[in-house]
Amino acid sequence: MDLKEIQNLIKFVAKSGTSEVKLETDDFKITIKTGSGDSVTTVVQQTAVPMQQPAIVAVPQETAPVQAAAPAAAASEDSKYITVKSPIIGTFYRRPSPDKPLFAEVGQTISEGDVLCVIEAMKLFNEIESEISGKVVKILVDDASPVEFDQPLFLVDPS
Repeated sequence: MDLKEIQNLIKFVAKSGTSEVKLETDDFKITIKTGSGDSVTTVVQQTAVPMQQPAIVAVPQETAPVQAAAPAAAASEDSKYITVKSPIIGTFYRRPSPDKPLFAEVGQTISEGDVLCVIEAMKLFNEIESEISGKVVKILVDDASPVEFDQPLFLVDPS
């Protein structure tokens, strides 16, 4: 379940008028509690998978309908960009080694086939190449951070 699905679930629970909803799967547990004044409290726990580091997912707390409209506006603004996602689980690196320059920076124009980053998985460094041409608008992951499969890494403006 990705962040967008969790946010949609929060909005649905807030509109339905229920006071508490719990959702539990093999991978995670979500508890959404609503109180007076349309406030929504969300707790997300992701269970550790064997042979991986445990991950904690933080979801911003929405406290009023006015604030709920702001993420929707930001999401529609980002919809014109193409998201480059991680094809594997591993550790994200922005440069080939600590003394080398970055593969891609914000504002840099990239072409199809350019290396954007490397992801280390099981002591192998996999180069992640761009499948599109455009301008890097935003880098969504910090250097040397763990990434999941299909996690957004970069936003690219194809125009």
